[in-house]
Amino acid sequence: MTNYQTPDDPKSVPAFVALAPVEANAFLAFNHAVERKDGSIPPKYRELISLAVALTTQCAYCLDVHTAQAAKAGATREEVAEAALIAAAVRAGGTLGHALLAQRLFEQHRSETKT
Repeated sequence: MTNYQTPDDPKSVPAFVALAPVEANAFLAFNHAVERKDGSIPPKYRELISLAVALTTQCAYCLDVHTAQAAKAGATREEVAEAALIAAAVRAGGTLGHALLAQRLFEQHRSETKT
């Protein structure tokens, strides 16, 4: 399928909000609150954090928005690269953590099978 995601997709947000206005407006209010400029975390760092999360969740729309906002907030290409590699390391660490859980669960299931 071509054009699975397009830059025009976010234009349909208002119509989507109209389908579930209570929930959508609560989400948008929360999103607006975390994007505020007067928080303890400066805007550039908020955008680098957002970009790292977008890379981890693999949200193309979030990548588009937060790379633009990071650039606008004064982030450098080097900072974006470091944020990407930090996100990759954390994601890999999460895989390792789940691998440890899988090993423990495997042993539990294997011992249940033996009895």
